[in-house]
Amino acid sequence: MVIGIALFSGVAIHAQDGADLTYSPYSVFGVGDLLNQGTVVSRSMGGVGVATRNRRHLNYLNPASVTARDSLFVMVDVGLNSNNKIFRQGDIRSAHNSFNLTNLAFSVPIYKKSAFVAGITPYSNVAYDFSSNVKDSEMIAQTGKINTAARGNGGLYSIFAGPAVTLWNRLSFGVQAIYYFGNIDKESATTFHQSSYRNFSSGYIFELNAFTGKFGVQYEQPFGNNLSMVVGATYKPKARLHGYVTDYKYVTLGSKVDTSYYKVDTLSKNSSVPKLASEIGFGVSLRGGERWSVEFNYLRSDWTKSSFDKVVGFSNKSNPAFSPAVSNSFRLGFEFVPNRNDIRYYLKKCTYRGGIYYDNEYYKIGGRNVSNYGITFGMTLPIFKLHDAITLGLDIGKRGSIREQMTRETYFQFNIGFNISDRWFIKQTYQ
Repeated sequence: MVIGIALFSGVAIHAQDGADLTYSPYSVFGVGDLLNQGTVVSRSMGGVGVATRNRRHLNYLNPASVTARDSLFVMVDVGLNSNNKIFRQGDIRSAHNSFNLTNLAFSVPIYKKSAFVAGITPYSNVAYDFSSNVKDSEMIAQTGKINTAARGNGGLYSIFAGPAVTLWNRLSFGVQAIYYFGNIDKESATTFHQSSYRNFSSGYIFELNAFTGKFGVQYEQPFGNNLSMVVGATYKPKARLHGYVTDYKYVTLGSKVDTSYYKVDTLSKNSSVPKLASEIGFGVSLRGGERWSVEFNYLRSDWTKSSFDKVVGFSNKSNPAFSPAVSNSFRLGFEFVPNRNDIRYYLKKCTYRGGIYYDNEYYKIGGRNVSNYGITFGMTLPIFKLHDAITLGLDIGKRGSIREQMTRETYFQFNIGFNISDRWFIKQTYQ
């Protein structure tokens, strides 16, 4: 790209309108922001799910967990998210708000202790819009005011589907096929205020897709008195990105537009094909029947060989430099319900949740990791039938730093999930 990254050059950040999932200057890198996965239930517990076995709520973070269910229930989960961010870069402050669908998933029983899950969820998002004015006095004296700008939008979605089975009442296995798809548009422009000079713009349009899978295992060990421990693990292989990239450069003078460069190529022809990194996750949870649970997860993903820093368009020119890194995530969450069967006090039937998390992003800036940390809260409000409920969640956190002219994000995410279950496989009896 023609201009340097706005995170480190002291430019103004502008909030943009539109159907973006999350606005962030950091989404200029790679395939953009990697979005939090899971239902509102898991998000409210710090994002845990590798060792979750909860028959009342759908969990697709570990493919093996979907066998924790009533064998007659069809389960549907829909999640919505309101993302509110405040940015700070030196003395510059800005804000952005968005509201979008975050997941749609369903699960059905197959046979006895087996089940099937499928769904769609956003995987990454690109949404940034920043600009600056050239401050070189000698250049301004010759050409007049010059403005540089960069904009980006798009992202990837993932469709997943797969079966799971439980053996010997304790050991569960699951697998999911995952298909990524989406478009990313990155553009930069230089504008001269004097009409005698030519303006120019350049950018990249990516049409991307990739295929991978996810494998999960869980083992549950009861200890008596409704106490049990679950140990879980997941593995997702790397996914090689396929598709097309359009590289273009335009020059404009008044109403006349000239194409100085235009090329459409396939990603497979590049010497270094970009890849989505593999991921491994471990988790352990303790559960006191259906009254309480506490869980810890660790996830690791090595992006150093993703080639994002070698393929033009995925890495913007920046100072300090961008480089892929190893992403680590630590998550801790709990849930508690006072009395699920209370017939007098509704609030005692509700489930209360909380959690904390700490993540290292999948890139470094100037050799420094970009961290993301926060605290979560939530509660599930039961409605009508036994398993139907509305789940509310709040995520408060920060990312980045104000050091070295970087941008710090402070965010407040409000989540709402609809947990719908119904018995489908019961033969009606008539007297």
